[in-house]
Amino acid sequence: MKNLIEFKDVWKIYKMGEVNVPALRGVSFNIERGELVGIVGPSGSGKSTCMHLIGTLDVPTRGVVKIKGKDITKFTRSELAKMRGKEIGFVFQTFNLIPSLTALQNVELPMIFQNVKKEERVTRAKELLSEVGLKHRINHLPSEMSGGERQRVAIARALANNPDIILADEPTGNLDSKSGKEIMDLLISFNKNKGKTVIIVTHDLNIAKGLKRLIHIKDGKVEVSK
Repeated sequence: MKNLIEFKDVWKIYKMGEVNVPALRGVSFNIERGELVGIVGPSGSGKSTCMHLIGTLDVPTRGVVKIKGKDITKFTRSELAKMRGKEIGFVFQTFNLIPSLTALQNVELPMIFQNVKKEERVTRAKELLSEVGLKHRINHLPSEMSGGERQRVAIARALANNPDIILADEPTGNLDSKSGKEIMDLLISFNKNKGKTVIIVTHDLNIAKGLKRLIHIKDGKVEVSK
């Protein structure tokens, strides 16, 4: 299957009291397996809504969103959660690590929800933390790590269940420029060396410059997709 993600005439309308507010207005685009793509646009453009739909955190008001050929509008909540847990790894601007858990335990967490046995998940978590350069930090809490290190833990966690899609929302937003570059280099390397489909949602055009394809969203519509 060439297209991993398909949007066809997707609308997302939020009801604010008596007013309907369209966040997406007939958006269509495809993302192929193994692509490195940026979804870019200013605040309020609709790019975060696109991210929520790709991540199966929401469904469109009308139109079709397909992930791996499956129309998510026909899924139940539990089916969406199952797809999210197995097929998509999330990286957030604010890291979203559990403060009371070590780096190792944070990376283990998604595997617990997939009923991976303890020995297997510990081994995989250690391997992933080593891959992101944090072998020496496995027993540290998030509060004992820098922002860049916490984001590396978040990337390792995103890869825990070996998803096809890595979905990163402003992954460098809380980092200094040096740490931000290191995080982008890491995400790009997982695309290049492991064939992961990596989607970066950002308003930062300096970050977007390093990506192979950009989908520009403005006022809820695709302005440019190339």
